[in-house]
Amino acid sequence: MTDLSQQTIFNINDIIKVLPHRYPFILIDKLEMLEPGKSLVAIKNVTINEPYFQGHFPAQPVMPGVLSLEIMAQAGAFLMLSQVEDPLAKNMLFSTIEKAKFRKPIVPGDQLKIYMDLVKRKLSICKFHGRCFVDDKLVAEAFLSANIVDRPEV
Repeated sequence: MTDLSQQTIFNINDIIKVLPHRYPFILIDKLEMLEPGKSLVAIKNVTINEPYFQGHFPAQPVMPGVLSLEIMAQAGAFLMLSQVEDPLAKNMLFSTIEKAKFRKPIVPGDQLKIYMDLVKRKLSICKFHGRCFVDDKLVAEAFLSANIVDRPEV
């Protein structure tokens, strides 16, 4: 495993070294660590090629709101797992979503900028605040809680 502790910008190849997600469910394209273990900014380029646009909705493609929550969850997982010695031995299991708000539809051509902040950490339990922006306009936000757990060996 490459040491990522000194990096601040992460491309997709770096991201898949930390997160267990793979195509078509890896939803983050790029990350910039603002404060390691405390905050980051993620980028998601929304394209018409996304598989969910075939059925949601063909005449008016809209990203399902739950996917903006998943993007926040993946960003939060990276924020914490990038700080552990062997990230692929751990996982983040999200347990709660609070105060989720979807303010504007996300459509093909949008570039999501996701700000994730660690609000609190107690042992293996983490609470995050995530906000998604398109063109500097808030489109979605939520508080998410998760547990850092051991990943089962396969």
